[in-house]
Formats: sequence, structure tokens, C-alpha cells
Amino acid sequence: MPWQTREFVQAFRWRIEELSGRLANNSLAVAGLLIVGLLCVVAISASWLAPYDPQAIDTWHILEPPSRAHLLGTDPLGRDCLSRLIYGARISLLVGIVAVGIATVIGTILGALGGFYGKWIDGLIMRFVDIMLCFPTIFLIMAVIAFLEPSILNIMAVIGLTSWMGVARLVRAEFLSLRQRDFVLAARISGASNTRIVFSHILPNAVAPILVATTLGVGGAILTESALSFLGIGVQPPTPSWGNMLTEGKDNLEIAWWLSMFPGMAILVTVLGYNLLGEGLRDALDPRMRDSGKNN
Repeated sequence: MPWQTREFVQAFRWRIEELSGRLANNSLAVAGLLIVGLLCVVAISASWLAPYDPQAIDTWHILEPPSRAHLLGTDPLGRDCLSRLIYGARISLLVGIVAVGIATVIGTILGALGGFYGKWIDGLIMRFVDIMLCFPTIFLIMAVIAFLEPSILNIMAVIGLTSWMGVARLVRAEFLSLRQRDFVLAARISGASNTRIVFSHILPNAVAPILVATTLGVGGAILTESALSFLGIGVQPPTPSWGNMLTEGKDNLEIAWWLSMFPGMAILVTVLGYNLLGEGLRDALDPRMRDSGKNN
């Protein structure tokens, strides 16, 4: 289906160019984008930025406070906290982005099927969504992880497979609204197939809310991974992640405040950056938000 791919890419490119112009004028989105961009650069350049090997044990410098040699101090094994924090950014961002990518793909497919075709297909998909929403996400993830080996790949897969429901409901609502628009009805009258209508007309116009949901979801996935690692069922030592760094800080909170403070601040800044970017995207890309702003 090369023509469908070309038409979708063209429609998607036009939509992105239109949205990027609006995004540049939104201060919240720009601030969030700068934070997220800086964190991504740090994660990608971790091997160059980290002053020490994050897994190198040094028994001569155990629990040293921040100093010129170790800017963020050392942990109970003498490992440099700054190096582990930098490499932890790579793990946390990787888990967040991949997990949300899985959730977005699943949610978009199921939501599009239910919203476009309706009837019994929509009813079946939405009942499945309702069943999944009955289980608290964090406990569902913990139950699944209990039967699997705690690893980065398993964490990414489990978080993605248990957090797609919100995206599915959002995409379904967008498809239910868009399929009744005049341009879709005109495409039907002209003889366009369902596949062409979905990829050339409906999906490109649903990109904005999907993009907002994806951006906000990354922050939530990073929090989930940090919580799982903090509980000991996430990323396992000696691989550094912000969650298991917090666990080490909890055990030495009274004598080594830096072990908890800096990973906690890293999680705070990262989630704040993604939330700012998501809120800014929503304000910049949602026509209802723009119209309400003009009316006010």
C-alpha cells in the first residue's frame, strides 16, 4: 500500500509543520522542550560526561560528601554519584520512552478500531479497556514482574502493556468525533476506502491529542520505573537507575543526605519537564484551548 503510506506521510508532515509553528509561540512548551532536550543530551552523552565509571568500587572513598573530586559525593561502595546519576538518566529515559511508545501504539490501534467501526467492535474493545482499568496499574505491574525476571526489557514491556488504556479511550473519542466531520463524509462520497480515510484524513487530525498524551505519559512511566526500582523489583544493581539510587539513599539517610537528594531532584526535574512540555503542547495544539484563550 505505497500510496497510503505516501498520503499519510504527506498529511502527517503538513500537520506537524502547522503544529510546530504554534508550539514555538508557547512558553510552557518551549521550557519543557529545553529541559527534556537537555536531559536527552545528557543521557546520550553519558559515556563522555560521566567523570568516573559508574560501577567502579572504591573502598577508600566510601560515603564521601560532595567535594571537588566527587561533585555529588559517593555511595556506600565508593562509587561516584554524579556518574551514576548521569548513567541513570539514560536508563530512566529509555524505559520511559520505550514503554510509552508501546502503550501509544497499542492504544492508538485499539482506539482507532473502536472509534472508526463502532458497534460490536467498539463495545468489545471498550469492555476490555474497562476490565484493564479495574486493576490498579502499579499493583498489576508488580504482580506481573513477580513472575518475570526483573530486567530493563521486562520493565519496559510490562509498563507499556499495562498503560495503554488512557490512549485507547482518547483516540476512540477523537475518531468518534472526526468520522462525522464534513471532510470525512466527502471522502466517503468520493469513493475513498476505509483505510484511505483513516490514514489520510482522520489519523493526521488526531495527532495532536496523541502527542500530548504520549508526552505526559513519559513522565508517568519514569515515575513508575523509579518506584519499581526503589522497591527492588525494577532495574537491578549494579546497573544505575534513579530508583535504586534512592534505595541506597534510604538506608543511609541520616549520614548521607546527598544519596537521596540528587536522584530525587533528577526525577522531579525530568517529570516536571515532560509535564510542562505536555501542557504546553495541549495549549498550543488544541483548538478548543486556543479559542477559549481568545474569548477570555
